[in-house]
Amino acid sequence: MKCEWVQQNILLYVYDELADDARYELQQHVARCADCAAELESTREFRTRLSALPVEDPTPNLLAASRMRLQDTLETAEQGGFWHRLMFDPAAWLRQIRFSPALAAAIFIFGFAGGIGTAYKVVADTHRSAGDAVLPAEPVESSISGIRSVSREPGSDQISIKYDRVSTEEAQGSLNDQRIQQLLLFAARNNENSGVRMDSVGLLMENPSDEQAREALIYALRYDSNPGVRLKAVAAVGPYVKSDVRVRDAVLEALLNDSNPGVRTEALHSLHPVLADSSVREVLQRLAANDPNLYIRSQTRSVLAQLPEID
Repeated sequence: MKCEWVQQNILLYVYDELADDARYELQQHVARCADCAAELESTREFRTRLSALPVEDPTPNLLAASRMRLQDTLETAEQGGFWHRLMFDPAAWLRQIRFSPALAAAIFIFGFAGGIGTAYKVVADTHRSAGDAVLPAEPVESSISGIRSVSREPGSDQISIKYDRVSTEEAQGSLNDQRIQQLLLFAARNNENSGVRMDSVGLLMENPSDEQAREALIYALRYDSNPGVRLKAVAAVGPYVKSDVRVRDAVLEALLNDSNPGVRTEALHSLHPVLADSSVREVLQRLAANDPNLYIRSQTRSVLAQLPEID
């Protein structure tokens, strides 16, 4: 074991975050290496001094702002880091397996299961008769170039969505149909036609309790360029501002930063169920004192005047 690895993992060791086998290896190395032993002692002293300091609670406003930044980061984070490390840093991968027997066993089981699955697929394909009907593949985002239109048949639950691959295709089904739901989510996030986005958000409003639909509505509220789409989105997620902190953060962000006064006003009205929240009060007090929009400033002052004082 090299000193470099030990020094990289001493902090994990001191805070009891290192696997048992790696802890043993580190202890054995420190017993033989004076430099690493001194580094370990220094880290322990640092932890002791840090633990003696008082812990201050973050302000509600900081919490709300941090949640917003975290949500933005998660939505824009690049995926695939695991495979990147696997392909481009095989030495680190092998070192991890060396200190994680359970991981090595899991890889063996995964490979064995993959071989069985491949064999089953080959056998199944061999026995498929030539006359069997083949169902059309469900549309996925990677194969869709755009959504042309979203409409509903009057007096029914049937939704019609025309979308482009190489040529224009059409899917029909009820609002509960998984294909229809996936296409609506795609249209709400990615379509260049604001009218299509408006229609999609309008249909997603009918089922905002669905997790994916609510995510799409929050996304539309925060990022859609059309104020009409954002207005529909804030109205749809408003009933969940008390039970879902993501909704609360998105509505607060819209109240603070949206360029459209109508969207901001709707966001303010949506916050009525959580006006007792200290972070919401902080935002309202800031707007009441400094907001450049006279109407928003007046409305927030009116709301604050109706609230009981909190000791």
